[in-house]
Amino acid sequence: MTSSQEVVIHGKRLKLGNLDKVFYPATGFTKGQVLDYYLRVAPALLPHLRDRPLTLKRYPDGVEGPHFYEKNCPEHRPAWVKTAPVWSDQNERTMQFCLVQDLATLAWAVNLADLEMHVPLHRAKDLDQPDSVVFDLDPGAPAGLLECCQVAVILQDTFERLGLRSLVKTSGSKGLQLYLPLNTKGSYAQTKAFARATAEALAASQPRLAVSNMKKSLRGGKVLVDWSQNDPHKTTVCVYSLRAQQRPTVSTPVAWEEVQRCLAARDPALLSFQAQDVLRRIEERGDLFAALLALRQELPRFGQEKGGPSRGRRRSAHAPRD
Repeated sequence: MTSSQEVVIHGKRLKLGNLDKVFYPATGFTKGQVLDYYLRVAPALLPHLRDRPLTLKRYPDGVEGPHFYEKNCPEHRPAWVKTAPVWSDQNERTMQFCLVQDLATLAWAVNLADLEMHVPLHRAKDLDQPDSVVFDLDPGAPAGLLECCQVAVILQDTFERLGLRSLVKTSGSKGLQLYLPLNTKGSYAQTKAFARATAEALAASQPRLAVSNMKKSLRGGKVLVDWSQNDPHKTTVCVYSLRAQQRPTVSTPVAWEEVQRCLAARDPALLSFQAQDVLRRIEERGDLFAALLALRQELPRFGQEKGGPSRGRRRSAHAPRD
């Protein structure tokens, strides 16, 4: 790639600039390489972005420069960039969020130095209907990724006993993020209550390993099981998003066998993936997070059985919607 060029993507014209600017000084990874990664990962990434209001996290001078969040889609956007209206209590007005519906819009967002892609758990058509539950496992030093793996395995076992399938991905930074696909009708009030109860129960049973309270004074040497992301106003980094670390690491879906292997080997490097690693993994294994968009499950109903919640119900990915 040259420093700048004009391209046409599926009939949509846009100008890409500063492609030779280094975004990751530690590795020399350039903006052009960032764009190349996103265009190549797009077949797996776009289904996870589509119809979700995107919060831009822009790094115009790369990962070592200042960055800023942008929720309102820039007014200078091309006419073909779709947006979704979302009321903001903080700004007391309706914001127009960008929707990344296609390859051209993805390239346009990356050209704005939107290095990280942050999305909510809902789609724009229904702002109070999350289609998954997320647990963000964030280690407090000296705890690290291995402790996150321990917590993740405990959660997976808990959900399996409830008849629920869970998925896990790296954050691309220090921790892991565990998801329960739902894709059924529900509300944030339900998913947040479930996530909080789960996190608090785990912290109570594993007090030396985990904490559910976000106070920093309580987090040293433990893994925060952050349940608060289950909120319509919160976003989580999207699967396959690059992260603003020293190296171009990616929030990468992994198999549970890989989590177990990492624990057995006591080697956090086994769950660290950079852009080229992820492209290779997709070529070999496909999208390990595809079930997040298709698998239909229902959360347990609290208080209807003695001793805890009743079992969840799993439905076919192709079952008719309610």
